[in-house]
Order: sequence, then C-alpha cells, then structure tokens
Amino acid sequence: MLKVVCVILALLGLPLLPLQAAPGDIAATLSTGRGAPDFELPVARDKKIKLSDFRGQWLVLYFYPQDMTPGCTIEAQRFQRDLERFKQLNAQVVGVSADPLDSHSMFSKKEGLTFPLASDAGGRVARAYGSWYGSSDTGSAARNTYLIDPQGKVARVFTRVNPMRHSEEVLAALSEQQVSR
Repeated sequence: MLKVVCVILALLGLPLLPLQAAPGDIAATLSTGRGAPDFELPVARDKKIKLSDFRGQWLVLYFYPQDMTPGCTIEAQRFQRDLERFKQLNAQVVGVSADPLDSHSMFSKKEGLTFPLASDAGGRVARAYGSWYGSSDTGSAARNTYLIDPQGKVARVFTRVNPMRHSEEVLAALSEQQVSR
C-alpha cells in the first residue's frame, strides 16, 4: 500500500515526506558546508564506489525509493538526459536505493542509464545522510539529493524533490555554486 501511495505522489509531483525518522538521523547531517558522510557501496558484482573516488569533482548523490517505479524512472531518465551537461560542469551523478544490484542492472539496461546506481541494502548510507524512512527491513530511501563539492563537503541539499524537474534544479544549483566560488 505504501508503494502505491508513493507512486501516486510521485506522478502528481507532490513531496514524499519521511514517515518515520530512523534513530541517529540528525538534521545536522543535512547542513551545507559540512563534510559529507563517507560511504562505500556496490555498483556491480565486483565493483564498489566510495566518496573519496569523487575528490576533485562535484558529486550529485541522489537517493530514490525503488527501481522501475514511475517517479524513480522519470527522475533517472532526466538525470541521464542531462548527464553530458553535468559532466561539462565537472560533476558525476550517482543514484542510490536499497534495491539489489540485479534490480539496478535491469533498471539501467531498460532505461539506458550510463551513470552508476549503488545498492544500499538496509539503508546504512541513506541513514547517514538522513535520507531513510521506515525500518531496515521494510524501509526505503527518501527522494533526497546531496550536491557534494570537490573537497567532499555538502554544498546543497534537496529534499522532497519533484522528479519531473529535479535534474534541471540540480544543474542550476551546480552552476550557481561554481560561479560563487
């Protein structure tokens, strides 16, 4: 039932609010200017990515609830559509959900995604970023995005995003951040 509600809200472009904050979720983890929580997550069978892999470039770390659902598909398609523009701004895009690698692989193939999708089973990394709702076995990543600067600090936080226009919103913020530096 929860997933049906999430899909309806996403299609309508309405915000999806966390239903329950996980213990340890602190608003301070969302603060700009602070170091982004470190992570290491699998993106393929024998390949992992970690925050330090992105030093020297911008990182768009976006959390989403579930592969192949309407809102998540729209959001991923928009990031893929704009991927060259992100690269021109020295930014990499990484999607994160609790879905397993097999699901990510099918989703990437179906949608032609060329940026990595990381598997955060149990939501450990999503919790560190304050982007998780529910319990570890039935929870899901909240639709939040973290723009992380080349030094590994949180430059901007986007919560309750609209999948239809979010990629453009992140591009605008990235351009603004680079002009102001």
